[in-house]
Parts: sequence; C-alpha cells; structure tokens
Amino acid sequence: MSLLPAALIDGVMYAAWLFLVAVGLTLIYGVMKILNMAHGSLYTIGAYTAITLVTQWLAGGSEPLFSYVLLIVAAVITGVVLGIIIEYGLLRHFYREEPVVLLLMTYAVFLILEDAVKLIWGVEPYVAYEPYGLLGNFTIGTLSYPNYSFVIVGAAILSGVALALFLKFTRYGKLLRAVIHDQEVSKAIGINVQRYFLYTFIVGAMLAALGGALTAPTISVAPGMGVDVIVLAFAVVVIGGLGSLPGAALGALIVGLVRSFAVHYWPEVELFSIYAVMAIVLAVRPKGLFAAAEPRKI
Repeated sequence: MSLLPAALIDGVMYAAWLFLVAVGLTLIYGVMKILNMAHGSLYTIGAYTAITLVTQWLAGGSEPLFSYVLLIVAAVITGVVLGIIIEYGLLRHFYREEPVVLLLMTYAVFLILEDAVKLIWGVEPYVAYEPYGLLGNFTIGTLSYPNYSFVIVGAAILSGVALALFLKFTRYGKLLRAVIHDQEVSKAIGINVQRYFLYTFIVGAMLAALGGALTAPTISVAPGMGVDVIVLAFAVVVIGGLGSLPGAALGALIVGLVRSFAVHYWPEVELFSIYAVMAIVLAVRPKGLFAAAEPRKI
C-alpha cells in the first residue's frame, strides 16, 4: 500500500505528458483524417530546437527564467515552419488519393526528418537541465517531485481546455467542426476547407513540438527519440478513439495509470501492459472508447 500514492502521482504526471504529445495527433486526424506518422519527428525537432535556443541563451549569461519562454518559442517556430512545408508543400497535393497514400507520405516525411535531425545536430545527445532544476522540488509526505512536473501538467490541461473552448464557443471553431463532420457540405456553403486543413496541421505540429520542447530539459535529447513517442501517441488515440479530444484525455489517463502501476508493482510487464490495455479496449470497442459516429451517405 505504501507504493499506491507514488503510483497514482506518477501515473497522473505521465498521463499529462502523454496527452500533450498525443493531442496534436488526434486533432489532425479528427479534421483531416490523416494518421500523421511524422508526428514523432515533429516532437523530436521541437526538442532539439528548444535545447539549441536554451543553450545559446544561457551560454551568454542571460536571465535563466526567460528559458521557459524560449521553450514555447521553439515549439511555435517548429510547428509553423514544418507545418507549412509539410501540409502546403506536400500533403495538399494528395488529398484526392486513398488514405493509405497519405499515411505513406507522412511516413516518408518521418524518415526524411529523422535523417535531417542527424545532419543538423549530429548523433551526440544534447542536454540542458537548467529549466528543469531551476524550479526546485516539492514533497508529498516522503515523496519528492520536481516542480517542473507542474509545467508539463499545466501545459497539458491548458492545451486540452483551450482546444475544447475554441471548438465549442468560437465562430472559427464551429466552422472547423462543420469541416470535421462533412467536408463536401462545408465546401458547398463557402468554407475554405484547405485553409482550415493548413491551420489544423500547423496547430497539430505546434502541439507535437511543444511536447518535445517541454520534455527536452528532463532528458538527453538524441536521434530516434520520436519513435517511442509516436508508438505511445498512437496507443493513446486508438484507445480513446481516433479524432476524439475527450478520448485522447481518457486514453492518456488509462495508459499513464496502467504503466505507472506496472512499474511500481510488476516492472517486468511495463511495456506489455500498455499494449494489453489497448488490445482489451479494442476487443470491446473496436473504434475506441470515444469513437465519433460516422455519417452514412445514401
């Protein structure tokens, strides 16, 4: 029983990180119906960009607190630049093709970006722990946790709430929901669907990069780190239901808690536990827990 509080806290913190890295993936699929295999590379490049900016900033003896702003700036730069290049320069020319073609296109982009990372930053790991250690620690009973964990939890909550409020209460959010439900009717009433596709992909790329940027101070940033992320992100969105924002949140919480309890009580099955949960959920709900109803055209 002494492990229970630690397992619960670790599970919630891990779930927040999972949601942060998966929400962009589920947003892009929900609007564009594209399984973006390049999501992991966007996460990786966001981490590398953040490490580069923070390292250069701190090397000049500048104010360390501003490094937190640089993490967000890195995510914005990565998302906007790569989002425009990938969607406007590549994907929009293949929307009339079968979904598997777009899937393969994003996988090709993933392979290209993985090699681009090695060409630009090399293969040696990068570290910049200052933003992580600057905030200190907090204690709950006998347990000690870094305050930086609150940054990731807060970013995850803020991202989810902001997206939900945008989709439900703003004019552009309602138009985007129309695009999600029926692209043909949206075009017929004058909505520029391609423009919404571009904006959606940019926001999704920014969220992926934000996950990488906020994670960068807590790890050694190295090539290939996006591979594990894309696998976990797919597990989260598949459990929750592809394209569902509440599903991504619930999927992240389930995966986070299951993994945490496995680590604390049965470490040998940590990796297996995630896929076991995914298999059980899909056996009961093949399209996920919050799968959106598909319109039937007559």
